Amino acid sequence: MNPHYNPAKPHHRPDGFQNNYTTATDKSRSELIRWTWEARKAGLPKPPQTPTPEVKADLAFVRANIGAKQVPAATWIGHATMLVQMGGLNFITDPHLTERASPVSFAGPKRAQPPGISLADLPRIDVVLLSHNHYDHLDEKTVSVLNKQAGGAPLFVVPLGVKAWMADVGITNVRELDWWDSFTVPSANGTAPLEIHFTPVQHWSARGIGDRRATLWGGFAVFASDFHVYFSGDTGYSKDFLDTQAKFAARQTPALGGGFDLALIAVGAYEPRWFMKEQHVNPEEAVQIYQDLRAKTAVGVHWGSFNLTDESLDQPPKDLAAARSAKGLAEAAFGVMAIGETRRYPKRPAP
Repeated sequence: MNPHYNPAKPHHRPDGFQNNYTTATDKSRSELIRWTWEARKAGLPKPPQTPTPEVKADLAFVRANIGAKQVPAATWIGHATMLVQMGGLNFITDPHLTERASPVSFAGPKRAQPPGISLADLPRIDVVLLSHNHYDHLDEKTVSVLNKQAGGAPLFVVPLGVKAWMADVGITNVRELDWWDSFTVPSANGTAPLEIHFTPVQHWSARGIGDRRATLWGGFAVFASDFHVYFSGDTGYSKDFLDTQAKFAARQTPALGGGFDLALIAVGAYEPRWFMKEQHVNPEEAVQIYQDLRAKTAVGVHWGSFNLTDESLDQPPKDLAAARSAKGLAEAAFGVMAIGETRRYPKRPAP
């Protein structure tokens, strides 16, 4: 029984949760066997022709970029893990900084290169945003280390149902959200509080055999006076992104600085389409999400670190470039980053 079940909410059901616009996201065991067999027969994924780009992290800047002198910045640590600095605080999305995306340490998808910043070198994290409980997004060792960071545990913001799992591993500073729930976090530099909103996306959840869709999944919209960010988590393409744009349309007028300053959108783990389409967007669909959200700029995440599906690790940026070109968009509108790279962004104008 879903302890959070609310019959007034269409995405709730007695045994868990469902998507807004489809029920076909997670596949059957027979379909999984078919995909695995076909991929093995074809020798997929092929080794990448070029490695995922890496740069040495600018740790001096990242550590100093705090408080009243902070400028909005994003540092790609790898996969779906992005360190976002805004509103005087440090956020991290779906932190995964260990070797494997797997329930065991000796098998499963292995990281192709080290994270852009190690767990030991991270600055103090104020807020952890967790989109869902799949192993490549919710890593027990990483969150356990963050929970014990110097200066006190960060606030972990999680979907409905995940708080109980966090408590089981000793993490108690947790805020649990349903779709469209929101709350504020006091700013570190005396400006207006940050708003964190949990938004619907099209995906699913599970950490074992018997808990499929037992906990919720989603994306995040984060608003500070100096910067606005959207993070998709994992998702297939759906009308949810038009719904999200409509929800926050009042904030997107030119007088208030326009739309999201930065959208972090998944662009990897999308082949074969017959298996992945409902649960993972391809780069063409990711560009459509960027346009649906009316974001100013976007960065592709969820690629380059783990071999999860049939495309090579270096294929997503190539397909993203083609999709961007087909829409007449510049690379600055929606591109990718090197692991370890930090990008600085202008502050929003005062309303």
